[in-house]
Amino acid sequence: MTDQAGGTPRAGTGDLSRPLTPEGDALLDILSRHLPDLASGAAEHDRDGSFPLDAFRRLGADGVLGATVPREFGGLGVSSVHDVCLAVKRIAEADASVALSLHMQFSRGITMSYEREHGTDTGRALAGRLLRLMGREGALVSGALKDAGVTTELVPAADGGWRLTGRKILVSMAPFATHFVVAAQTRPTAGPSLLASAFLPADAPGLKAPDNWNGMGMRASASTEVVFQDCPVPATDVFLRGPVGLRNDAAMAGQTVSSIGLLGVYAGIAQAARDFAVAGVARRGGQPAAVRTLVAELDVKLYTLRTALAAALTNADHHARRTADDPGERGRLMMAPFQYAKLVVNRTAASIVEDCMTLVGGASFTANHPLSRHYRDVRAGWFMQPFTYADAVDHLSAHALGTDREGGAT
Repeated sequence: MTDQAGGTPRAGTGDLSRPLTPEGDALLDILSRHLPDLASGAAEHDRDGSFPLDAFRRLGADGVLGATVPREFGGLGVSSVHDVCLAVKRIAEADASVALSLHMQFSRGITMSYEREHGTDTGRALAGRLLRLMGREGALVSGALKDAGVTTELVPAADGGWRLTGRKILVSMAPFATHFVVAAQTRPTAGPSLLASAFLPADAPGLKAPDNWNGMGMRASASTEVVFQDCPVPATDVFLRGPVGLRNDAAMAGQTVSSIGLLGVYAGIAQAARDFAVAGVARRGGQPAAVRTLVAELDVKLYTLRTALAAALTNADHHARRTADDPGERGRLMMAPFQYAKLVVNRTAASIVEDCMTLVGGASFTANHPLSRHYRDVRAGWFMQPFTYADAVDHLSAHALGTDREGGAT
C-alpha cells in the first residue's frame, strides 16, 4: 500500500518500530520534543505520587490531547490503532504513568469518532460535541469504567433526563480531568435495564474526584476514585447501549479498537527496562557467559512481545475498516487476537523486567531505582479490561472449542 494523506497505512516491518500512517508520523514527531522532559521528571512524580499536570498542559498546547480527534474537529486525525499503540509505547519508555493516562485520552477520540459515524442520532451529536471539546478546547476526558462494589446507575429524572449515582475506582487523571465518560446501567421505570455511557463535566453537581491516589504502581497517573451522588445528566448526554446481560459479540470490535493500544504501555516498560539493564552490562564489559545468555534471552523475549502485539494491531486495523462485515463475526475476529497479544505482553513484559533486575542486582530492589518503578508499573497490565486473566482464559478457551458463539459449538 502507498502513503496517502487520508491515513491509508503504508508497508511496515511488523515489529512495532515505525508509524504506518502520515498522521502517526506527525504524532511521533511532536512527542519526540516532549519525551526527554517526561523521562527526567518520571522518578520525582513516582516518588511523590504527583500528576505531571504541567507536562499535560505542554502536550495539550502541541495538540497531543487531540491526537485521535479528526482534523475537522481540530485534531491530528490519527486513526490507526497501530500508530496509537506505538505512540503510547514511546511515551511509556519515558514515563508509564503518563502513557497510561494519555491512552485514555487517545481511546476516547477513537471511540467517539466511531460513534459519530455509526451511532444513533443522539449518539452522533454527542460524539461530535465531545470531539470538538477535545480537538479545539483541550478537554481532558477521563473514562470512569470500573465499579467499586455497587453498580453505577442512571435513574430517570422528572425533567426527562437522568440522575447518576455510583462510585468508580482506578479512574486515571480524575482530579485533573475536565470531563468524564462514565459506564453505567439504566434503572428505568419500565422496560429492561440498558448499558449506557454518561458524559459529565468535572464540575457537575454531586461529582467528587479527590486527589488521594496512593497506588503501588502508576503512581503519577492520579488513578483515584470518583463518586457520583445524584448527578444530573441531560438525556442528550447519554449514550444508550443494549440490554444488560445480553450477549453482544459486535461490541467486541469497539472494545478492541479502544483498548488494544493500552498494551503499548507495557511494551514500553519492557523496552525501557531492557535498555537500562543492557546499557549497564555493556559499560561493565567482560561479562560471563550466563550474563551474556540472559541479555540474548531478553532480546528474544522483547522481539516475541513486539511481533505478537504488532500482529494483533494489524488485525485490529484491518477489521476496523470492514464495517460492512457481519458485526458479531467481526467482533470475534478482533477480540481473540487482542487477547492472545494481551496475555503475551502481560507475561513477557513482567518477565523482562524481572530478568533486568537479575542483571542489575540488589540495587534494583531499592524504592527509587528505575527498575523498581518498572517492576511496580508493569503489574498493572493484569488488571486492565478487557479482559482480566480469568476472563481472557474463559474467552479464549471458548474460542478454541467453538463455543464462543450464541448457541454453543459450531
